[in-house]
Amino acid sequence: MAAAEVADTQLMLGVGLIEKDTNGEVLWVWCYPSTTATLRNLLLRKCCLTDENKLLHPFVFGQYRRTWFYITTIEVPDSSILKKIEAVQEFTRTLPALVWHRQDWTILHSYVHLNADELEALQMCTGYVAGFVDLEVSNRPDLYDVFVNLAESEITIAPLAKEAMAMGKLHKEMGQLIVQSAEDPEKSESHVIQDIALKTREIFTNLAPFSEVSADGEKRVLNLEALKQKRFPPATENFLYHLAAAEQMLKI
Repeated sequence: MAAAEVADTQLMLGVGLIEKDTNGEVLWVWCYPSTTATLRNLLLRKCCLTDENKLLHPFVFGQYRRTWFYITTIEVPDSSILKKIEAVQEFTRTLPALVWHRQDWTILHSYVHLNADELEALQMCTGYVAGFVDLEVSNRPDLYDVFVNLAESEITIAPLAKEAMAMGKLHKEMGQLIVQSAEDPEKSESHVIQDIALKTREIFTNLAPFSEVSADGEKRVLNLEALKQKRFPPATENFLYHLAAAEQMLKI
C-alpha cells in the first residue's frame, strides 16, 4: 500500500450506516472500527437525527466475524431543521468564493453547534466563516464580527468591529458592484465572482504604493507611515489598514 493511502486510512475514524426498516424506523449502525463516546455525540449533533436531550438505547450489540455492530433507534429529523441547515450551508459555502484570490476553503465551518468543544476549536482559528441554526448565536458577539440572519435578511455588526466596518467610498463601490452584477440577468454566478475578483484586484492596486518588501524578502507589508501621509478620508484609511491586516500584511 502506498504511503499516501496509508495516511488516508489513518484519518478514517469510523464507518457508519443509516437505514430505515420496513416499519419506518430509522437505524444507525456502526460497524468499523468503532466510535468513541465523543465522536458518537458529534455525529449525532451533525446528522440532526435525534433530539440531543433524549437518551438513545441500543437494542442490538454483538459480534459477527470479528466485526462489532452497534445499532440504535433514532428519530427522523424535522424537515424544517433540514431546510435551515441546507440554507445555512448553501449560503456559507458561497462566501469564500467572494475572496477568490485566496483560494482558501479551510476557513469554512458550514454547520457549527453552540457546544463548548466546537466553539473552542472555532475560536482557535485566525479567521472563519461559520454557519449556525441556533439563533442564540446572535447573542454571542464574541463569536463574530458580522452576523447574517438569513431568516430575517438582517446583518448585525459586533460592537468591537463597528469601527473597522465603518463605511467609506471603497465599501460603497464594492457594494454597488456586487448588487449590480448579481441583478444582471445575463450574468452567471461565476461571472459575478469574476467581477468581484477584478474589483478586489483593483483595490489591491490602490494599496500597493503603501506597501514594501518585508525584511525577510518573502512578502510585502504595509508601510503605515506612507499610508497616513496620503491623507485619505478616515474611513478609506481605516479600510485599507484593515484590508492589509486581513491579508497578513502588517509588520510583526
